[in-house]
Amino acid sequence: MSRLQEKYQAELRSQLKESLGVANIHQVPKLTKIVVNTGVGRATQDSKQLEAAEGTLAKITGQKPIQTKARHSIAGFKLREGQAVGTKVTLRGERMYDFLDRVISIVLPRTRDFRGLSLNGFDPQGNYSIGLDDQSVFAEISFEDIVATHGLQISIVTDTLDRDASRALLQSLGLPFEKEAK
Repeated sequence: MSRLQEKYQAELRSQLKESLGVANIHQVPKLTKIVVNTGVGRATQDSKQLEAAEGTLAKITGQKPIQTKARHSIAGFKLREGQAVGTKVTLRGERMYDFLDRVISIVLPRTRDFRGLSLNGFDPQGNYSIGLDDQSVFAEISFEDIVATHGLQISIVTDTLDRDASRALLQSLGLPFEKEAK
C-alpha cells in the first residue's frame, strides 16, 4: 500500500468524517481514479510525435497508454475522423495514490512560478483537473528523451458530487491550493 493511501485510511478518513459531519464512514469522499491525458495536435502530420507522447506517458505513469481518436473530421486542421490525436492513461488503486503522491511532492514544486493550484479547476461533479504545460517537470523524464514538449491534463475523479467535500479531501491529501482573496 502506498504512503498516501495508508495516511488516508489511517488518519484522514476519520478527520474528514468529523469535519464534513457525515454519519457513516462510507459517506466520506474518496478518490476513484486519476486520468492523465495528452493531446498531440502535431500528430496529424508527424506520427513520431504521438509515439513520443506515448513513451513519456508510459514512463510517467508506469502503464501503457491508449490512443484517443478524433470523433469528427475538421478540414481546417487537416483532421480526419478516427485519426489518432492523443493518448491517455487511467490510474486506479495503489498506482493512483503513488502517482498523486509524486505529483504533490515532486512535480508541483518543480513547476516554474508555482503559487498554488487554482480553485477554478473543480467541475460541478466535484472532480478536479490540473493542466501542466511541460512534461519535463516529472523526474522520470530526462532532457535527452524529449523529442517535443507537450502538455498534460491530470483529472482527479472523486466519488462525491459536492465541490466543498471534494476540496476538503484534496486539501487533506496535500494538494497545495492558492490562497483565497478576501
